[in-house]
Amino acid sequence: MGLQRAWTRRGPLACLLWPLSLPFGLLAALRRAAYARGWLRSQRVAVPVVVVGNVVAGGAGKTPVVIAVVRHLQSRGWRVGVVSRGHGRRTDDGRPVIATSDPRDVGDEPLLIHQATGAPMQVDRDRVAAARTLLAREPGLQLIVSDDGLQHLALQRDVEICVFDDRGIGNGWLLPAGPLREPWPRRCDIVVHTGRQPAFAGFHAPRRLDDHAIGREGRRVPLADLAGQGGIVAVAGIAQPQRFFEMLAERGVRPHACIALPDHHDFDGWQPPTHTILLCTEKDAAKLRRVAPDALAVPLLLAPEPGFFSALDAQLSSRHGHQAA
Repeated sequence: MGLQRAWTRRGPLACLLWPLSLPFGLLAALRRAAYARGWLRSQRVAVPVVVVGNVVAGGAGKTPVVIAVVRHLQSRGWRVGVVSRGHGRRTDDGRPVIATSDPRDVGDEPLLIHQATGAPMQVDRDRVAAARTLLAREPGLQLIVSDDGLQHLALQRDVEICVFDDRGIGNGWLLPAGPLREPWPRRCDIVVHTGRQPAFAGFHAPRRLDDHAIGREGRRVPLADLAGQGGIVAVAGIAQPQRFFEMLAERGVRPHACIALPDHHDFDGWQPPTHTILLCTEKDAAKLRRVAPDALAVPLLLAPEPGFFSALDAQLSSRHGHQAA
């Protein structure tokens, strides 16, 4: 959290780290140049590819955007598959994601995306291999969405969507002096902001909590019923857990304890508090419920402005002429 605060301005800590950002930036520039000149090979797969990623380290709301994009494309008649590296998993091989997958093996975000969309999905450190494996397994697919991978230049893409939150580009410096994985601005097809106050031009897609928390067997508990209630503990193992706690408070749910854990926390050996109502994010639910079966997950909803989907449709139509089924 201290480093993330330092990334918001060019203060003493950021300035101290700035020399370390120079070799990081040089390596990123050399790598991009190597792909541009053909020294490193960028590979195309048999169907269009939409990459949803970010240039800022730390959760910017990419997973909800992926889910919204997949659902929209499905509604437009595309048969969509999804590939991901599967950050935070304990395995490093390629494997399919199914509804009963262990999130420790495929990653919590890929499992959430698959469960939310039903789209066929494959995780692999090599996204080209993931895409080709997925197409071999699901030959009817017409398009692939890559969860993250904006900097994975080995996979050619047709549309790039870059996601930001209220931090914007922070202090504008590269890692580790700032939050940027690569310099901004860069060429990008669509920019989307998931925060409340977009820092610069792009489409607005604010996030909010669902009106209900969901139990393990699908039991729905209205957040309104939890507002003002005692004995509630909130837990989040995401990039910005404080944002989840703030969103609960905005809905009148004020836990007596908020437990912030590292992103992709696996909850192995974690001891849940007793005699409480335990609230968590959807991303954490599958892992947390191994040790706390009664935990309630609060879904995060995304509400993109209509122009976002229109821009995506226009990009795909101009490149491939796809019409809705």
